Amino acid sequence: MFDFCRLLLGTIVLRPYVFAFLTVYLAAAATHLGWRRTLLFLPLGYSLAWLSEYSSIHWGFPYGDYFYIPSTRDRELWVFGVPFMDSLSYVFLSYCSYSMALFILSPVLLSRSRVVILETHKLRRSPQTLVLGAFLFVLLDIIIDPVALRGDRWFLGQIYGYREIGLYFGIPMSNFGGWLLVGLAMIAALQALDTLPSLEPRKPPTLARIPGIGLLGPLLYVGILAFNLAVTFWIGEYFLGIVGCTILFFPSLLVLLFTFYKRANLSPPHLAQHAMDFPQLEVTLPPLNAVELGDSGIQEFRN
Repeated sequence: MFDFCRLLLGTIVLRPYVFAFLTVYLAAAATHLGWRRTLLFLPLGYSLAWLSEYSSIHWGFPYGDYFYIPSTRDRELWVFGVPFMDSLSYVFLSYCSYSMALFILSPVLLSRSRVVILETHKLRRSPQTLVLGAFLFVLLDIIIDPVALRGDRWFLGQIYGYREIGLYFGIPMSNFGGWLLVGLAMIAALQALDTLPSLEPRKPPTLARIPGIGLLGPLLYVGILAFNLAVTFWIGEYFLGIVGCTILFFPSLLVLLFTFYKRANLSPPHLAQHAMDFPQLEVTLPPLNAVELGDSGIQEFRN
């Protein structure tokens, strides 16, 4: 027991950035999905991620034939040959990909005092959200994995490698296929949790009154990308960093333009359906009479 606590503490000390992202996940997901779903997804998402990694290092599926280098095994927690922090990272990576997909697909209410993503249960559980979320999950890895492979040049350390050098800055294409498959499984798990009425929050989340709190999940996604790009440039991998920025530029521009389009075409039924599906979140919405007033009411709320 003492060794377990020592290694867990060592994991936190050695990987503070992982636990910083995890803390943001807890705040974002608890406000968005409720504490029950947030806490249940921790062991569920971790288990799915660990199984995928254990399978890959032994049988080469789904990510391809790679291996972990146990150089920190005496300093941080490992679970049957897989670093604990690595599988744990999948939890917040999959959640922020899911929340970014919902942000892209949902109407968005923007005002001077608050931002509300007008998602619905139907959209949360839709195939469109599942597929888009999984592709956004892969997009994260396209930026993360090349710089992680060069971990000996920054504070991650050299913790893994591939037995054959891949085409994309050392990463084999099979890795991205694996991330797509695992992304589908993890976001499907989040969607399954959303179908359980017993997990629905019974009262407004504590953080729900904070202006813009609904954007914390998508901002976590952006923050993880920014962190990894910053490390990429910091270690002198300028070409890799430029390629990453170029890959992200066009989808980012589309998301920005589409967000302005959604804001301009917001209608009262969007507000009404969101309020019907999530009555516990009414603290984030304008008064009901603003919905009943139609476009003029919405315009009044924007101003």
